[in-house]
Amino acid sequence: MSKPSYWNKAKKYLSKKDKVMKKLILTYKDVTLTTRRDIFYSLVKAVCGQQVSTKSADAIFNRLKTKCKGKINPKIINKLSFASLRRCGLSRMKALGIKDISKKMITKEFNPALLKKMNDEDAITYLSSLRQIAMWSGMMILIFTLNRPNIWPTYDKKKTLDIGLLRAISKNYKKNYLPPVKFTKNLGKKFSPYCSVATMFLWRSIDTTAIQY
Repeated sequence: MSKPSYWNKAKKYLSKKDKVMKKLILTYKDVTLTTRRDIFYSLVKAVCGQQVSTKSADAIFNRLKTKCKGKINPKIINKLSFASLRRCGLSRMKALGIKDISKKMITKEFNPALLKKMNDEDAITYLSSLRQIAMWSGMMILIFTLNRPNIWPTYDKKKTLDIGLLRAISKNYKKNYLPPVKFTKNLGKKFSPYCSVATMFLWRSIDTTAIQY
């Protein structure tokens, strides 16, 4: 899996724009962004990761992966019973969401190929037509599957999106938690057009491993 063509250019840009980001880029040399180019896999992993810690999300996903004998695809997930999904640690709503996504992929009611031609906002709206996929999950798909360079999952108006990113901003920029909406918005403007890359390094600053969906 190769990193995006903009990755090295983005690191240089961010290093010049912000001293905190420069330090993070120099410290966490293992951080990169790749894609599996498998949107169903990423959607399922995003649902598993909703509103839980990275450790809990990984445990749930790994149990699901074991249940599927290592093959996460719509047909296999669709054949699993609701009870089997629940035993993996998925909440009722998450299990229903994963079932819905698998069915819509099988029937082609949802067509991932259309996302490539959409701008970020339209892509998130289309992804949100899937059960259990809202703005945060849509943004994860844009970052990790489509490798869109300028995604900044901090707040939607005043509603929090990615708690880990907000914690990382508070830690690295010496702000109280939660960091002010205005501050994060201005930070996003500074990092644009490479907010996704900045997000990856901020996540890494509070996690022992690089995140990948």
